[in-house]
Order: sequence, then C-alpha cells, then structure tokens
Amino acid sequence: MAGPLQFDAPSALDYFASLVADDAQFALLEAAVAVAQDDDAALDVQGVLAQIDALALRLKRRLPADAAPLQRLRLLNTYFFHELGFSGNVNNYYDRANSALPAVLRSRRGIPLTLALLYVELATQVGLRAHGVAFPGHFLVKLHLPRGEVVIDPFSGRSLAREDLEERLLPFRQGLADAAAGETVPLGLYLQAATPRDTLARLLRNLKEIHRSARDWPRLAQVQRRLVILLPGDWEERRDHALALFQLGRHALAADELAIYLRERPDAGDAPALRRELAAWRRGGDPR
Repeated sequence: MAGPLQFDAPSALDYFASLVADDAQFALLEAAVAVAQDDDAALDVQGVLAQIDALALRLKRRLPADAAPLQRLRLLNTYFFHELGFSGNVNNYYDRANSALPAVLRSRRGIPLTLALLYVELATQVGLRAHGVAFPGHFLVKLHLPRGEVVIDPFSGRSLAREDLEERLLPFRQGLADAAAGETVPLGLYLQAATPRDTLARLLRNLKEIHRSARDWPRLAQVQRRLVILLPGDWEERRDHALALFQLGRHALAADELAIYLRERPDAGDAPALRRELAAWRRGGDPR
C-alpha cells in the first residue's frame, strides 16, 4: 500500500462524513471502501464499487430468472467461496490490509467483517435477504429464506447450526450471565442485524487496535478522526483521538479535543488524571 495520507485531508474526511451522516441513507459499503483512502489517497472508491458490481453481475447472469432462494444461496456460496476463492486470512489475521476492501478484493483474503460486507452485497444483488451479525468475537452473516434462517461464517464459508453458535457463545455467556436472575441471553439476541453504523464502527475499531498495538500514531489518528465523525456522541473516541494527536506532537489540537471529552464526561473515572494531562499540555510540559 501507499504511504498514509497527511492528517489534514479535508476532502477525504468530508466525503466520508457525507456517507455516514444519515442513518436512513447510510452508504455502508461505500464508506467501508473509503476508509482505505487513509492508505491510498488516490483510491478510486467508485471504481472499487464497480468491481464489486461486476462480480455480482457475473453471478446474476448464471441464475435462472425463477431460481428459488435456496438455489440462489447455493450458487452464491459456490461462486464466492470456491470460484472466487474468498476466505479468511488465517496466516496474517492482524494485517491491516484485511480491513481494506480494495486489498481484500485483490487478495481474496480478509477478516470476517470485510468478507461479510462483500458477501452481503453479492447476496443482496442476487435477490437474497442478508445482513451482517455482530456476533461476539466473530462477525457473521444471516440470510432469511422461506423455510428458515441460515447463518454463514464468511471466514470459513461454513453454515453454522444452532449447536455451533451455542458453543461459540459459551465463553461470552459465562462472563455476562446475570447471577442475580440466573438467566442467560437467548441466542436470537446475538443474531440481530448489525446496524450499518455499528458495522462500520467495528471495522474502524479493528484498525484502531492494530495501529495502537503497532504504535502507528499517524494511522491511529486518522482512524480516530473517522470514529469521531462516525460516532459524534461517543466521547471516549474523542478522548482517544486527543491522545493520538498528542503522540503526533499536535498538542494544541489534542488539548482542544481532550477539553471536549472532559466537558462532556466530567465525572469519568479517568477525568482527574486527564485534567492534569490537559493542564500540562497547555503549559507545554510533561504531566509526569
């Protein structure tokens, strides 16, 4: 990939903001592609969308007009997982390229979420009802068929039975069980459709953790800026944006961002320490 954009890229950020401004017209796939502009300023987002449309068109041309939903699903799975060869990148799961849809289109390797975005788009274009599922720890796809629902793991291409899903939930249920009521959350609640905004936030937070672990402050600041645009009421993301900016030496802007967090979350557990940080930033010193 090309080097990252300079932090000030108003046209790219304005474009991204326009795609995610309205929940009713949220352009999820386009916005997910646009995230890759942080690594390739010259990326042709519309060209990438055209590539995806071309893949869908190839499949649509093979489908009989009267194909039943189950037949469409079987042909889609054969096409997506076998002919096109999309699968999970098991050898380099935490490569940031796995979260970049243009790179996933080239390599045919990705993480569950990016593979799900492509799978759902192709499924929708061939007349299937499909949506992403923010299942704990692993993004899935659910399809609605006349005779019931099918859950697909886009990472492996497997259709998951109820027993598979219950087994995957065990560690999460053990941590979240309500001891007082003695109840567990029903499986169906974990299989609700993920909203476009939540899906995109999950994609960006995947990148956030990759960049933070690598101490890649320029890329982390870029992702944090997108998270602030996407989730304007999530003040913790604004705090994390401030901390990334400080690492880049953008102390004045970092102080402004941190001041907003402290104004909106005055009683947060980290507020006293961050007030000391803010005072030091404004003095130009080290709070430690």
